[in-house]
Amino acid sequence: MKRYNITVNGKTYDVEVEEAGTGSAPAAAAAPAPVRSAPAAPAAAPIGEGTPVKAPMTGNILDVKVSVGQAVTKGQVVAVLEAMKMENDIVAIADGKITSVPVKKGDTVQTDDVIVTIA
Repeated sequence: MKRYNITVNGKTYDVEVEEAGTGSAPAAAAAPAPVRSAPAAPAAAPIGEGTPVKAPMTGNILDVKVSVGQAVTKGQVVAVLEAMKMENDIVAIADGKITSVPVKKGDTVQTDDVIVTIA
């Protein structure tokens, strides 16, 4: 056995590692744990044709200010995203019509997730 100190996320762990092929008889293997499959992810809302307006950072959607078919102008607020305890207005990046809104109030989005699509 060899001992190592491993640091993960600033916390140090003392671990022992057995060398393979040391000539000693292997210990009896424990029965493998059953593998659980992850629950199926919910189907994503369809993304419409046009220019996507994406989340600039991970956060929660506090409000969606537009709906499909609504005309918007460049700079108009289309949603409000809460990130790091701050409310961020997400604005239209072009004039056009909203073709999809794949998020709703209360959704969590990741960086670059589509919030609305404008055509």
